[in-house]
Amino acid sequence: MDTAEFRRRGKEMVDYVADYLENIESRQVYPDVQPGYLRTLIPEDAPQEPETYEDVVKDIERVIMPGVTHWHSPYFFAYFPTANSFPALLADMLSGAIGCIGFSWAASPACTELETVMLDWLGKMLKLPEEFLAGTEGKGGGVIQGTASEATLVALLAARSRILKRILNDDPEKQEADIISRLVAYSSDQAHSSVERAALIGGVKMKKIPTDCKFAVRGEAFQKILEEDKAAGLIPFYFCATLGTTPSCAFDRITEIGPICNAEQLWLHIDAAYAGSAFICPEFRPLLVGVEFADSFNFNPHKWMLVNFDCSTMWVKNRSDIIGAFKMDPLYLKHDHQESGTVLISDYYSVSNSNVLMMVLIMMMLFQHVSLAKEFEDFVRADNRFQITADVVLGLVCFRLKGSNELNEALLKKINSARTIHLVPCQLAGRFVLRFAVCSRTTESRHVQEAWAHISKLATELLHQFDHPTISLT
Repeated sequence: MDTAEFRRRGKEMVDYVADYLENIESRQVYPDVQPGYLRTLIPEDAPQEPETYEDVVKDIERVIMPGVTHWHSPYFFAYFPTANSFPALLADMLSGAIGCIGFSWAASPACTELETVMLDWLGKMLKLPEEFLAGTEGKGGGVIQGTASEATLVALLAARSRILKRILNDDPEKQEADIISRLVAYSSDQAHSSVERAALIGGVKMKKIPTDCKFAVRGEAFQKILEEDKAAGLIPFYFCATLGTTPSCAFDRITEIGPICNAEQLWLHIDAAYAGSAFICPEFRPLLVGVEFADSFNFNPHKWMLVNFDCSTMWVKNRSDIIGAFKMDPLYLKHDHQESGTVLISDYYSVSNSNVLMMVLIMMMLFQHVSLAKEFEDFVRADNRFQITADVVLGLVCFRLKGSNELNEALLKKINSARTIHLVPCQLAGRFVLRFAVCSRTTESRHVQEAWAHISKLATELLHQFDHPTISLT
């Protein structure tokens, strides 16, 4: 493909993408395929001769689209949002064309400097404490990770490095392996599975703190387990608090947890992957009260800020903790400006997506999603067959039919088998719960109304079947 053909094909692809997004509502939101479907549609071995561009494009619809779950469909209500936008798509094109690998300032100065400045901008929009900002002389700063899972792991490894240095400075005779064997980290029992996975990778124990009736960790519950572990000879060193849990969008009480962590010298990391974007809005900023106690904070612009995956922003109060944990100095990475104030965390651990963030930073559909979630909540509350199972704070509604887990599992199966809308479940206090998350930037009130009418109709059919058990539930 030469430059002339690239210009022509590029315009064709932009038209294809625009048509796809403009007409996505007409596509079935969830695919009707079985595992292994794709292998039968393509050759067993890679072709020996190149195919024409036209044939490759035809395979998008013939091979790929039948197996795509359309996350940007207004009928997609599963998981959490994953964002995109036309400015972000254009920015991705530009980033791909420039194609530099920004693993250090010297490798591409604009990558490091733009990332640093963009994270300061965003940190100010969130009204993060000054300690989290790099500025020109600050000790903190931000860095873009791929996902919140990566940020959780990076924070845990930095916390492990910090506690090891502290203990070995006090007693150089201690063995590092013995210290690590006694380290213990903490999280909510509602935390994302990636938090527990981070502990597995880091080779440390992870304990889950029981939550209250709002599915939030309280200080008293944490303090009790902390004291028990200290008495047992363990070394507490890290707590991952969640603001906006995956199951129900619950908020751990960081105003209670934070002072305990600070007093005990535990690293406090805040995972606000989904909810973090909301904190830019003054109406939701109180949900972030207590962030001043944290050592690190993270959220995903690629969930709610119209930025393409992957763009997960992370701030630390003291970047030397991160740099110290990951710093390597092979000769091929050395450069003359390593000690410059502009050479920050991204020299050591980052994924450079700054161009995308810069171009869509202020474009948000957050209030629309919250409003639509409240509309769906009203539908649920007006139907006495259903119940709301968690507070509706942002764009997620947790609900279920009043009755057994079996009944609700059957309802979800009917919903997803129909493939009109798509939902996923969670478990709260031992109950099987359906999650309705407003995800697409094109979702409107009529889509929510259609979704509720569909759910209500299927619930009526299901309850009739349960009343008459001879009728098949499949």
